[in-house]
Order: sequence, then structure tokens, then C-alpha cells
Amino acid sequence: MAMLSNHELIRRVPIFSMLTNEQAQTIADGVGKRRYRRGEIIVEQGRKSDALFILLSGRARVITSDARGREVILAVLEPGDYLGEMSLIDGEPHSATVRAEVQTDVLVLGRTEFSACLPESGSLSYSILRGLVARLRNADRQIESLALLDVYGRVARALLDMASEEEGQRIIRSKVSRQDLAKVVGASREMVSRVMKDLEERGLIETQENGWVVLTDRLSAR
Repeated sequence: MAMLSNHELIRRVPIFSMLTNEQAQTIADGVGKRRYRRGEIIVEQGRKSDALFILLSGRARVITSDARGREVILAVLEPGDYLGEMSLIDGEPHSATVRAEVQTDVLVLGRTEFSACLPESGSLSYSILRGLVARLRNADRQIESLALLDVYGRVARALLDMASEEEGQRIIRSKVSRQDLAKVVGASREMVSRVMKDLEERGLIETQENGWVVLTDRLSAR
């Protein structure tokens, strides 16, 4: 079987199916090929790689883990799937680790070439794109919390996500609904109320008269 050119490989990847021939050739000229052995990390949670990776063959697992090393599989990637796009769009570190499950060949596209295919940075399309990435990152955190944290940990993380930092303090400038918080963390309202009461008694949070909640540094270290 004849070896396919980069242009032909690009045309077989769903994410690039709508490109013009000129755009596809630009992408093809900028990609490289890389092989990962079984168990080798393609991208690592908390780090940046500045590249888009497109699977040509093999299989890879998308994994998130906590500080104790416990892991949750978020997805399994097959040929034609891609990874690393969120970090290229918002400039943040990877939200999960991707590890080759078997020997896996990928196309690697650098940030410059990838950015050339994005909408203008000030456009509505680009703003929507960044918004979608933010939602995906939040969804990954929710899955990780539900799988790896107990109710105390999930409530603490939800409160930290809701808070804004002001003059060195983390403050939630609205009344925290126990019912809504229960739906966020996947627990009963009664359980969330007990957790909130316990956090207050231990001095980890303070509910003010106007309903605002002040979080202490000890909560984030929990």
C-alpha cells in the first residue's frame, strides 16, 4: 500500500473536513508525525504542550487524577480523534492526561499553524469558542469531583469555584442556595446543609448577615 501524503492524511481527519484545499495544504505543510509507545504520555495534566495531536492509529485514554494518584477515565480516543485543542485556544494547561493505551501514531500540529485556522481573536466566533472551552474544562472538573471527592471535598471545590478574590479574601457575593449546591455536587440538600454547618463550626467558611460567604485559606488547603 502506498504511503499517504500529509495532505491526504489531513483530509481523512474529521476536524479538517471543511477546510479548503489551500487551507488543508497549509496544515499539511505544518504537521509532523510522532509515535508513542504503550503507556507513554502524550499530554500531561497541568502542563502545556503548544500543539494539537491527531490520532492516526492506536488508542489513547484521557485521564484525570487527584493528589493521591487516583484516576478517572474521561474518554478513550480512537484514530481520527484529536487532543490538546483546549490549551491552544485558551492558553491554559491541559485539564487531563492523555496516555497511549497501545502503540499510537499521531500527527502533531504546532500552535502557529493551528492558530491560522481559528477565527479572528476579537470576533464573536472566537469568543464563543473560548466560552465552549471554559464549559468543557468545568465539565471535566465536575466529573473529577463526582468520581474522586467525598461530599465534603465536592462542596469545598464548588464553593471555591463560586468565589471571587477581593483584597486577599475569597468571597461569594450572593446567598448560597443549599438546594442548588446539592444539585451541583450530586448530594442531598440535607447532606449539603450538614457539611456547610460543619465548615462554619470549624471556621473554614463564614456566612455574613447579608448572605455573602467568606472562605478561609484553610478551605482551599483541605
